[in-house]
Amino acid sequence: MTEIYEQAKDKLNNFIKNDILTYSKNRNYDYGPKNRSNVSHLSKYITHRVINEYDVINLALSEYSLSKIEKYVQEVFWRVYWKGWLEHRPQVWNDYYEYSDNKLNSEDYKKAIEGTTGIVCFDDWVEELVNENYLHNHTRMWFASIWIFTLNLPWQLGANFFMKHLLDGDSASNTLSWRWVAGLQTIGKHYLATASNISKFTNNVHKPQNLNENASPLNENKIYDLIDINYSNAEQSSDTLLMCDNDLSFKEREGMYAKYKYIYLVKLSNEFRRIELSDNVLNYKYLILEEFSNNYPQSKILNVNDLKKEINTNKNFDVIYPCIGENLSFLENNKNNSKLNYIYRQEDLFCWKYAKKGFFNFKKNIPLIIEKIIKTKDFFI
Repeated sequence: MTEIYEQAKDKLNNFIKNDILTYSKNRNYDYGPKNRSNVSHLSKYITHRVINEYDVINLALSEYSLSKIEKYVQEVFWRVYWKGWLEHRPQVWNDYYEYSDNKLNSEDYKKAIEGTTGIVCFDDWVEELVNENYLHNHTRMWFASIWIFTLNLPWQLGANFFMKHLLDGDSASNTLSWRWVAGLQTIGKHYLATASNISKFTNNVHKPQNLNENASPLNENKIYDLIDINYSNAEQSSDTLLMCDNDLSFKEREGMYAKYKYIYLVKLSNEFRRIELSDNVLNYKYLILEEFSNNYPQSKILNVNDLKKEINTNKNFDVIYPCIGENLSFLENNKNNSKLNYIYRQEDLFCWKYAKKGFFNFKKNIPLIIEKIIKTKDFFI
């Protein structure tokens, strides 16, 4: 059974058939958790790569020309771009990942995460985030802006709060989007939530008052060096494959999976995470792991203690590269003397060549990317 995979396919097909052509016009509106027809709502599947960004774009372009759905294609590619940008600057992730702050014990922080700030829209979004494990993308920007500039809380704690509760929490997209709102990602260019914008794009459901609409961007006084990436992919070097919860392709790699005697699925609990996840988010990840395991008889879910035993007895593992984030940090910090041979997606490696600078440079290469890797890729269905 591949229930989650089938859900993802059905949702994607339905969106392409019924709603993708109005996406550009309607995407910025947050109609509330009961109406998400103006967005694809595929992010929780894409984050875990049950279906991946390239599958989504491929299928969409099989129905419509790029000119008709360009905004949607660009928004999907933002996820790829963020990953690539962070791969070139891993220290950005390390600094965020290792951040600690005594604001965790402050009254303002407690009010923020409990949704008792008195800013009605913000408090409602906290409730929605905790209960639905999702927020509309435009709302995430408003939320982050209020957190940083009105509540004066560290962006890192807000990013942690999102990762804790979002089913689609992605290390690159989440970290760099919070930095962008703060004015750190594009130096000096921040995002300020305004009452008029929130009112317009919630159809007057929310009319906040007392927002800081004149704040200056944050400044970290730090320049991150660009590092080189080896754009060649590794060959199979072991009979054992390690996989993490953020790249669990069910179908497209069947041929590759068949070459492995053992497939170990890493079950990373909060005990071994620096960024705590809610029970809902952890259980969703575990459910995807279980569904994958049920489809491949040579696969086995390993908790961290069992995984460490394997690492201590085996010297060489192939690993589906989990990209910079919690999973990669865990593997690198716990590999001991074992060699981890990372298997990359060729599509990622190709796209990341254009992710060294701002998104404008990436965007102008989207037609080339489509020509080189999207049109030559078989449909995932």
